[in-house]
Amino acid sequence: MANRSKILKTVLIDLSGTLHIGNEITPSAVEALEKLRQKNLKIKFVTNTTKESRRILFERLCKLGFKIRDDEVWSSLWAARDTVACRSLKPFLLVSSEALEDFKGFTEFEGEPNAVVVGLAPEHFHYESLNKAFRLLLDGASLIAIHEARYYKSDNNQLALGPGPFVKALEYAASCKAEVLGKPCPAFFRTGLEGVDAEEAIMIGDDARDDIQGAQALGMRGYLVKTGKYREGDENKINPPPYRTVDNFAAAVEDILKELTNQEMSA
Repeated sequence: MANRSKILKTVLIDLSGTLHIGNEITPSAVEALEKLRQKNLKIKFVTNTTKESRRILFERLCKLGFKIRDDEVWSSLWAARDTVACRSLKPFLLVSSEALEDFKGFTEFEGEPNAVVVGLAPEHFHYESLNKAFRLLLDGASLIAIHEARYYKSDNNQLALGPGPFVKALEYAASCKAEVLGKPCPAFFRTGLEGVDAEEAIMIGDDARDDIQGAQALGMRGYLVKTGKYREGDENKINPPPYRTVDNFAAAVEDILKELTNQEMSA
């Protein structure tokens, strides 16, 4: 568990399910973010969202009223793009059409794909596409999971299958193991921390496993919010449990602000 004696320097914040669900803002999230910005803290938004490009996601957040800079967002989709670029891969992309622009320049190549890259792509999770991915894996292509979320809260406020079940199906069929790039991958969190000690950071998210367990494994403190994909009892499914389980993002911010005030008074 994180050392509370360390001075808080960074707050990592999940997006979908924490700040917003589709085009709906979680209670008082815009105001809470502004309160948090008034403190001398580094804020980074770390997201596994792969159903839309970083540009579309950024524009959505701005329209909802959030004051966010483009460079404050670190997404698993861009981690995948960087991986494809650095390794000069020829990817077979199982990602949504709205996410494809983040792979501009990497979709046209000679020869067969040598990597299968899986994100959230409901329109591609059918037999023909999955069977093509399976055959590529049998021929030696690598399997890259942008993330392995079991499920997510869809825009119609219903839980829906994430990419994780389809990644696991491909692993089982092709007897291979996927490389996971997004949360809860330690490297993904470290990139978001930008050099800050994990014990000087807090993670706020709605996914007990990918957001909270992953962050706390590095030494951060995790705030699990009861919005988005959260289901009753999720806080009891990880060990150690979340540092705090709170109603929503705004409640997490209020708790953090109280801690900062107490630190200032005792300094």
